[in-house]
Amino acid sequence: MFRLSQYMHQLIDPTPVRGRRGSGPVKPVVIWNLTRRCNLRCRHCYTTSADVAFPGELTHEEALGVLDDLAGFNVPALILSGGEPLSRFDFFELAERARALRFKYLALSTNGTRLTGETADKVADLGFDYVGISLDGIGATNDWFRGVEGAFAEALAGVRACKARGVKVGLRFTVTDANSDQLPAMLDLCEAEGVDKFYLSHLVYAGRGDKHRGEDTGHDHTRRAMDILIERAWSALSAGRPLEIVTGNNDADAVYFLKWVAANFSAEQTAHVRDHLEAWGGNSSGLGVANIDTQGKVHPDTYWSDYTVGSVREQPFSKIWTGDDPMLATLRQRPRPLQGRCGACAYKSVCGGNTRIRALQLTGDPWAEDPACYLSADEIGLKADTDTGRLTVTPFRGKSHDPAHRFV
Repeated sequence: MFRLSQYMHQLIDPTPVRGRRGSGPVKPVVIWNLTRRCNLRCRHCYTTSADVAFPGELTHEEALGVLDDLAGFNVPALILSGGEPLSRFDFFELAERARALRFKYLALSTNGTRLTGETADKVADLGFDYVGISLDGIGATNDWFRGVEGAFAEALAGVRACKARGVKVGLRFTVTDANSDQLPAMLDLCEAEGVDKFYLSHLVYAGRGDKHRGEDTGHDHTRRAMDILIERAWSALSAGRPLEIVTGNNDADAVYFLKWVAANFSAEQTAHVRDHLEAWGGNSSGLGVANIDTQGKVHPDTYWSDYTVGSVREQPFSKIWTGDDPMLATLRQRPRPLQGRCGACAYKSVCGGNTRIRALQLTGDPWAEDPACYLSADEIGLKADTDTGRLTVTPFRGKSHDPAHRFV
């Protein structure tokens, strides 16, 4: 996840750069898909969920054991997801156990259509730190994407129910060619409803999202979307409005933002922001993020469903994550063994090589260049030799600076 608003804040109120993330097995944010059952039929669903009972999902006792292990492992955040997590038969029992175990950050990822009445009361009483609700446009556009008429109205009611109960809530929007024109209206909706966070997700080729990869936004559309987000984030920050804007599944966004900083601020400020971005390190699959699926299988992130690190039915997550899996070890390398444009890029220390699963889906090689990188060769420091056609890297040059300096 690229926290656009957070890094933009460094231009107004700079802070010292924290230590850079190492290559070892850090404690990850865990996204746990509790169930594949869901009342909607989203075109880009990465879990291929449906409103039926799926066999083989973790039992109540197994799920409780996973919670105990994750708490003992001190994971920094636990996100309960699906399918629709509220569709799981014991959701509230598991959520109550998670809250009792005092996870530092407990979040719910939901389609929002069931967040009304008593259900909304229970979510608020549990004290979730954050509730993320997915919408794919306004009104009929969302309903078409979600496969159910009335889904937009029900999800919006869920947003309002959370806000009325003091629950921090965000909207998640997966941008494609079919809904990119809805982005300004989605941001307007956030402002009108007092939504705390807006998350723009780029399409990842997994589940039904893989079948609809042809709807991935063209590079020009992606750039326009980022221009809109940057303008809105800067407007909100400058005016002191609380809306936080983040993006996910395309870490080239951080490089695009850095280019905006370089075009509008001093070399010293640009170098300071780059230091913060390099400390973040970009894509965190297999390092700072992990996934447990409905069957208890562990993956480098939610989109790597075809690669399993281990199963919590056979071994605790804490043991799996600190084991010697070769894919995890390679994902944790800095730099990763990237090829093509990604391997030659002058900004791989910022984006970490972007989303590896897209390269894997299209080429069969997880280390090939990410086809969704929308930056030109010149923008990522590549120059073609007119005689050989080979690409060379133009190094980044920024001023030396004091990280604690406060820019004015």
